[in-house]
Amino acid sequence: MKKYIVDYKSNKNIVYSCKYHVIWCPKYRRKVLINGVDNHLKNIVKEVCHESLADLLEIEVIADHLHIMVEVDPQFGIHKLIKRIKGRSSRILRKEYKFLRSRLPTLWSNSYFVTTLGGAPLEIIKQYIKDQKNV
Repeated sequence: MKKYIVDYKSNKNIVYSCKYHVIWCPKYRRKVLINGVDNHLKNIVKEVCHESLADLLEIEVIADHLHIMVEVDPQFGIHKLIKRIKGRSSRILRKEYKFLRSRLPTLWSNSYFVTTLGGAPLEIIKQYIKDQKNV
């Protein structure tokens, strides 16, 4: 049986390990995360995670969607983090890249996919996310 090492985090009243794999797409799944938008988006996601005290473990941006693996304090919540990332990135990217305003009414679809990572080995999940660009 394989052993897994879990790194727990804590704040003043809880101890936790809440890691999530999250995927979301631009509106209509348009292939607009290209030509510098992808790199700018990665920086925005990193910035929001840092400000929200969430650990961004992995990120991969594909032309029509993105994957992140993130650890979030359960009292803050994954929904609140994704809402902040989507809101800030939409505002900044649509301001900077004119083609995002002309092709889409909003940058992001309303929905997203999220799953907990549970006991899965993190390296396997990280490799899966990295490999998405080659699919």
